[in-house]
Amino acid sequence: MIIDGESMTTEQLWQLSTGNYNIKISNDALKKVKRSRDILDEIVNTNRVVYGVSTGFGKFANVVIPSDQLDLLQKNLIESHCAGVGDALTVDRTRMLLALRINVLCKGYSGISPTNIHRLVQAFNASCLPLIPEKGTVGASGDLAPLSHLAHGMMGNGMMWSPESGWADAKLVLEAHGVEPIVLGPKEGLAMINGTQFICSLGTEAVERARTIALQADVVAALTVEVLSGTSRAFDAAIHKARPHCGQQEVAERMRTLLQYHGNRSQITESHKNCNRVQDSYTLRCCPQVHGIAHDTIKFTKSTLDVELNSATDNPMVLCDREETISGGNFHGEYPAKVLDYLAIGIHEIAAMSERRIERLNNPALNTFPAFLVESGGLNSGYMIPHCTAAALVSENKCLCHPASVDSLSTSAGQEDHVSMGGYAARKAIKVVENVEYVIAIELLCACQAMEFHRPLTSTDALEAVYDVVRQVAPPYTKDRPHYKDMEAVAQLLRENKVWDAVKKHLENPPHTSANVEQLSSSPTSAHIPEYGQR
Repeated sequence: MIIDGESMTTEQLWQLSTGNYNIKISNDALKKVKRSRDILDEIVNTNRVVYGVSTGFGKFANVVIPSDQLDLLQKNLIESHCAGVGDALTVDRTRMLLALRINVLCKGYSGISPTNIHRLVQAFNASCLPLIPEKGTVGASGDLAPLSHLAHGMMGNGMMWSPESGWADAKLVLEAHGVEPIVLGPKEGLAMINGTQFICSLGTEAVERARTIALQADVVAALTVEVLSGTSRAFDAAIHKARPHCGQQEVAERMRTLLQYHGNRSQITESHKNCNRVQDSYTLRCCPQVHGIAHDTIKFTKSTLDVELNSATDNPMVLCDREETISGGNFHGEYPAKVLDYLAIGIHEIAAMSERRIERLNNPALNTFPAFLVESGGLNSGYMIPHCTAAALVSENKCLCHPASVDSLSTSAGQEDHVSMGGYAARKAIKVVENVEYVIAIELLCACQAMEFHRPLTSTDALEAVYDVVRQVAPPYTKDRPHYKDMEAVAQLLRENKVWDAVKKHLENPPHTSANVEQLSSSPTSAHIPEYGQR
């Protein structure tokens, strides 16, 4: 994959997390890197006083450093800022962090040397990945602690992982892969750590996983509507055209397609065609309105992150066209912090809706199934406790959705007096998405179990395809057995996008918006009024 500092997307960065891709810096980006370094060398050679190059950092910005100690200044910066705590980042997340830092250095505003950036690329391609604690950044003046651990490892210090060595001494791991440790010249330590790449690499995982589960949540919701004998009339295009939010219209179209797929009318729908139900509950009827804003939130978050992934976040900035450096504040993580808090709030609501649908699937007062979707209730408990798990996860998410970015604490003796707390916003966004994945998995299991009580009737081709995918890993629940294996297996199906893959071909051929109303499940509110509907 070509890295140029201009075109990285969350999809590409998420792909780079897998270890299946090598990277190469574009020729144009290499020219920018060299030009930036040449300007910085000229500044050093002429003994100009520049923040972070010939001065201390933060509160020590007014302390001028002798020219013979400029390299030591950068080494000390990295070592003093290695102050992270907590669990190590996963290998996949460290890959993203390293790739993203390389991408930003390629913009040519940092002053990194071509030699060092080549060594970073070599390390990435060999999957030589330093140990980076996940806690310690306040998300302003850059993600200083985690990026310092990244730089420290690339200098040959601390622990490092590779596929061949596992965790071992960083210097030995680099040596075994023929990679020279980076050697920091003036400003290069600062170039390695000023930026929002920790926030954005974790944020990339959050938004990509959110996008995957949100699409499949629409499919699972449609299956639940089907098995609960709901009406698809609430998804009529005319309703949603009257309130034309993009996400709302997309979800409504998806659910129309899944519930009335034109190649195979649902026998389940036909079985309750003339029921006396007036209208469905909000968690069935309002899926487009609630899921829709979640989809729009994901798109907004992604659009902001895509800009941030290709943004220069150094301080000072080396401005090649003007041959000067200027101190600014592009390192401040407020942009990604805010949208990741927003992402957590948006995607959480999908799980909140799902948990209520799980209740409707399990509660015999709200459906026609045996209690907790199992025969011989009392002897068997069925899906009683998976619903409790879903409730627990939704409740946890309510706490995690409190925005991290509304907090700030002054640091560096008042010099850095407002911070974003974006690192925590990113970490908890991932946790919220993970909880959502499990809740949707539980709903999917319950909906497929409810299908068993409709047999021998069949659903649409699309929803039967979903049922078949689930039954490959989780058989019908005929008597009590441990649920956690099924829940993990189905959650993994969702992470791998298997449910979406099962319906994709059906969604690519949606029925025309003016499809015959006879294909819609009927109720007093879904039947045509003769004097209007038949003229």
